[in-house]
Amino acid sequence: MPRPEITAIASKWKAALISPNRMISSEIMQFFALGLPTTPVLEIQSYPGKQALPELGGEQGANICFLDMITDEAAALALIPDIIAAQPLMKVVVLLPPDYPDGILKAVRQGAVEFLVRPFDPDAFDHVVERIANLQRSERANSSAKIISVVPVKGACGSTTIASNLARHFKRAGFEKILLADLDPLTGTLSFLLKLKSNYSFTDVLSRSSGLDAGMWRNIVTNNNGIDVLLSPELASQALQELKDASLILEFARAEYQIVIFDLGNVYGAWNLSLTRNSDQVLLVTTNELPSLQAAQRAADYLESNHIAASKIRLVVNRYSKDHGVSREVIESALRPEIFHVLPSDYEGIQKALMEGKASSPSTAFGKAVTQLGDLLVPRPKSVAGAPQRTSAISTLLSMFSKPTVKHAGNA
Repeated sequence: MPRPEITAIASKWKAALISPNRMISSEIMQFFALGLPTTPVLEIQSYPGKQALPELGGEQGANICFLDMITDEAAALALIPDIIAAQPLMKVVVLLPPDYPDGILKAVRQGAVEFLVRPFDPDAFDHVVERIANLQRSERANSSAKIISVVPVKGACGSTTIASNLARHFKRAGFEKILLADLDPLTGTLSFLLKLKSNYSFTDVLSRSSGLDAGMWRNIVTNNNGIDVLLSPELASQALQELKDASLILEFARAEYQIVIFDLGNVYGAWNLSLTRNSDQVLLVTTNELPSLQAAQRAADYLESNHIAASKIRLVVNRYSKDHGVSREVIESALRPEIFHVLPSDYEGIQKALMEGKASSPSTAFGKAVTQLGDLLVPRPKSVAGAPQRTSAISTLLSMFSKPTVKHAGNA
């Protein structure tokens, strides 16, 4: 049986067992009954389609999956990346036939982290449990990042402006390691907003799955006023519409940063679900116009139906004006989830900042509201909490003459 400290970690798991073979399922279930009797196991007696995979993940779903690669190798191998796309933090253990080392290599390449070879052995099962428990414990110990996804409920809600201003707020608030990532593969505008140019984008991270290291990551991101920025590709392609697995970006972001802000294009599809599912908080950005409010309700319903916990969905009303659109009182009485924060309309101030490629001044009404939003999302570091935030005159002067950052091919 696993050591007590390992059993304590594993007791918090929920497991899934995917096998069309009842005998194989019965053999694995015996090990759970002996070694992890308090771990609930969801038995799935066929290889599920993509639509059913979110049932395995989410806040209340499984976090370890035993997958039968004996009954149908091709189906199981094809399923591994789909499982990880639906829940990037899921640990997949494949069940293999005897004397088949190639099967181990194939499964690992697809994203499996462990394996059991038939005839199954209780000691081998315990060792797998122990290794995965240690892996998860190490991941938690090395991960202090707060991940915030900023998502518009429809186009032109100002979510990218909010994401970029939040990043600058967290920098002013005293956080040192911040990532701002434009993960909208088709219509990302962060490079335009910040007047940045790079030969690299988040697709370069995904294409280096077998050899990505910290040095390569540093070459792919662009530093902007002390904030690392990961851009979207300048040219959209058909392949970008098929993105689904963000686990590599998530792993690096959690390991390297204190604050991570994902700027997404919308809530829909496997790619966006893989990001929102693994975010600590999801900001749904709407305006107080009726079409946006209807879209906000649909977006919230979609997230919850795909097992994104309602407790981390934050409704943010942007460009709010009492003189135009639906009042806050009406929104609060008619819309779910409730309003988390309101950002005022400040057209002239924001347009001026956009033209200069800078964040809005924290002294403006919009800037003050962003500061309040940031403090609600993540408390300031204790060493600077409550301390006055000052910007030196020379820093302000230098920023007026800053030029777009250009990276040249060959650095990554």
